[in-house]
Amino acid sequence: MGQQSRDTGMFRTKSVEQSIQDTEEPEHALKKSLSAWDLTVFGVGVIIGTGIFVLTGKVAKENAGPATALAFVAAGIVCALAALCYAEFASTVPVAGSAYTFAYASLGELPAWIIGWDLVLEFALGTAVVAVGWSGYVRSLMDNVDWHLPAWLQGPDAEGGTFDILAFILVLVLTAVLVVGMKLSARITALVVAIKVTVVMIVIVAGLFFIVGDNYSPFIPKAVTPESSSGWDAALVSTIFGYEPTNFGVMGIFTAASVVFFAFIGFDVVATAAEETKLPQRDMPRGILGSLLICTVLYVAVALVVTGMQHYTELSTSAPLADAFKSVGHPFYAGVISFGAAVGLTTVCLILLLGQTRVFFAMSRDGLLPRFFSVTHPRFRTPYRPTILLGVIIAFVSGFTSIDELATLVNIGTLFAFVVVAIGVIILRRTRPDLHRAFRTPWVPFVPILSVAASLWLMLNLPNETWFRFAVWMAIGIVVYFLYGRSHSRLGRRTRSLGTEAP
Repeated sequence: MGQQSRDTGMFRTKSVEQSIQDTEEPEHALKKSLSAWDLTVFGVGVIIGTGIFVLTGKVAKENAGPATALAFVAAGIVCALAALCYAEFASTVPVAGSAYTFAYASLGELPAWIIGWDLVLEFALGTAVVAVGWSGYVRSLMDNVDWHLPAWLQGPDAEGGTFDILAFILVLVLTAVLVVGMKLSARITALVVAIKVTVVMIVIVAGLFFIVGDNYSPFIPKAVTPESSSGWDAALVSTIFGYEPTNFGVMGIFTAASVVFFAFIGFDVVATAAEETKLPQRDMPRGILGSLLICTVLYVAVALVVTGMQHYTELSTSAPLADAFKSVGHPFYAGVISFGAAVGLTTVCLILLLGQTRVFFAMSRDGLLPRFFSVTHPRFRTPYRPTILLGVIIAFVSGFTSIDELATLVNIGTLFAFVVVAIGVIILRRTRPDLHRAFRTPWVPFVPILSVAASLWLMLNLPNETWFRFAVWMAIGIVVYFLYGRSHSRLGRRTRSLGTEAP
C-alpha cells in the first residue's frame, strides 16, 4: 500500500515511486550530469548577488550597525532550518520541481499546484529583477571608459529610457546556454563564481588592513523606534498585532535579519536540479548545505570588514563596499567590486532561470500544464520548449519593465515555499515511514516546526501591498487549476481509469 498514490480528489498525492518512475520516460527524461561540486557552485552562484554588495551597508546604517554580522548569522540559521528540510526531500525524491514535487508527494495536488504556481512567479521576477540590476552595473562600468548607450536603450529606470537592451540580451544568451545543456551551464557558472568569490575575498583581505577598532563602538547601538508606516507600506504584523519593529538594539538585529535574509534567497533553487544529479541521495544535501555555509561565512566576514572600515553612520546605502574603499583612499578596489558584482549577477540570472524552467517542466510532465512543454531535446536532453518560452517572456519583461516594486514578491514566494517544504517533511515522515532517506532532517518535528515559525515571522514583516499582490497571483493560479490542471492531471486520469476516483 505504501507505494500507491493516495487519491482524495484535489488532495490526491503522487507517490515517490511514481514520481521517480515518470523521470524514466525517454521523451521526458533529463540528462544526469551534475556532481556535489556542481551543486555547491550553483548554490554559491545564486546566493551571492547584490545582497553582499549592497544590503550589507544599507542594513548596517539603517537597522543594526556593526551587529549586522549577527543579523547575517540569524538569517543564516533561519535558512539552515529550511535547508535541512530541503535536503531530506531532495535526497528522497530526486525529481525536478523542488518544492512543487515535494508538496505533490506529501500535501496533495492542489497544494502542489499552488506552490508550483508560486515558484514560477518567484523565479521569473527574480530573473528579471537581477537582469535589470546587472544592466545597471554594466552601464556604470561602460561609463567609466566613456562608452554610452543611447538613452532610449537604457531601460525605464534611466531618464528618457524605454527599453533595457542589455538586460534583454543577457536573458536571451542565458536561455541559449540552458538549452544547450546543464554541464555547459555548470562550467560557465563555475568560472563566474570563481571570479565572484575572488572579488569577495579581495574585499575581506584588503579591508582587514583598514579596520579601525573605534568603528565597532558601540557594536550594538542603542535602540531607536522608527516612524511608523501605514496603509499599503505597513508590515502585516503591524496591521494585525500593532507591533512596531525597532532599529538598532538587540531587536534591531532581528529587524535587520528580516532584511538580509533576502541576500540568502536562492539556495532552494539547487533542489530543482535533483533529477539532473548523478548521485542525488548523497550530493543534494552536500550541495544545499555546503553552499549555504560558505555564503554565510562570507557574508559575516564582509559585514565585519565594512563596518570596521567606516563608521556605520557614514556608510553609503547604494554602493557601501565600493564607497568604503573610496573613503580610505583606494578607489581601485571600488572598480574591482563593481566588476565582481556585474560578473556575479550573470550566474544569479542563469540559476533562477534554470529553477523556473525545471518547475514548469515538472508541472507539465504531470499534466497540470500542457504536456507539449515536457518533451526534452533529442540531443541535449534539456527541457528546451519551456526554457525558450519562459526565456523570451522574461527577456521582454526585463527589457520593458521597471520592476523594483515587484521584488518583494520574490521574497514572499520563497518564504511560502519554505513553509510548504517543512510541513511536507512532517507529513511524509508519518505517511511513508518506510521510505529510504539518505539524509534525514534532525529532530523532526521540532526543526520543521521551527522553520515554519521563522519563515512565517519574516513573511509577516513584509508590506500589506506585497501580501495583496501575492494573494491575487494565487487566486489566478487556483482558477487556472480548476479550468485546466484538475481535468488534465495525469495522476487524476490514471486513478479514474483504475476506477479509484474519490467521490
